[in-house]
Formats: sequence, C-alpha cells, structure tokens
Amino acid sequence: MAKSLSADMYGMHQYVMAFLKRGPNRTLDSIKSMELQRAHLDNIHRLSEEGKLVLAGPFLDTGDLRGIYIFDVKTVEEAENLTHTDPAIPAGSLIMELKPWYGSAALMKVGEIHDKISKVNP
Repeated sequence: MAKSLSADMYGMHQYVMAFLKRGPNRTLDSIKSMELQRAHLDNIHRLSEEGKLVLAGPFLDTGDLRGIYIFDVKTVEEAENLTHTDPAIPAGSLIMELKPWYGSAALMKVGEIHDKISKVNP
C-alpha cells in the first residue's frame, strides 16, 4: 500500500496546503453569490475526481480564514495553477495562501472512504 500511495519510509507524503481566506470582493448579490459557491463546489469535486485535491473543507466560524485544500502536487507553483481553476479566486471572493506540507500518505484514501460514507454529494 505504501508504494501505491507514494509514501516514504515513514508513511508520509509531500503535499501543498492551501489556506482559503476571505477575498476583497465579497459584495455579490445573493443569487450571484450562490452561483459562485456552486461553481466553487463543482471545482472542488472535479479536482478531487482528477486526484489533485486530497482534502477540502470550510472552517465553521465567521473569521477571515474560510477553509483549506490539500493538493497532491509536488510544488507550490503546481498548486497555484490549480487554485486559478476555482471561480472564487478570479472573482476575488477568496484568496489562497499556499504552503508545502508533509503529512500522512493515508490522506490519499480520504476521498475513497468519504464516497463510501457520504449520503449526498454537495
């Protein structure tokens, strides 16, 4: 299993973590805001299906830090290119701070497990 997950001898793997932060353009009307949120979620699903996004989720408070992504890419530059596919980024609703991160290779199985326990796909 370690080989299939590209784990090193410690069971770890290199990722890029994205911190999604409140962007400067949060003044959309409710309909446009809902459309942008739908496109944001669709992009998350697409990146997950492509194997580029290992984990994503929002923070449950109302602060400026809105959520995280963990990308299965080797460089911040690769992750930056992927962030531009999220419609919320060019719209200015969100900005992302990217950091190289070293974590358990087991995270690569989160999507597969999630699909088995989720009753609804958002």
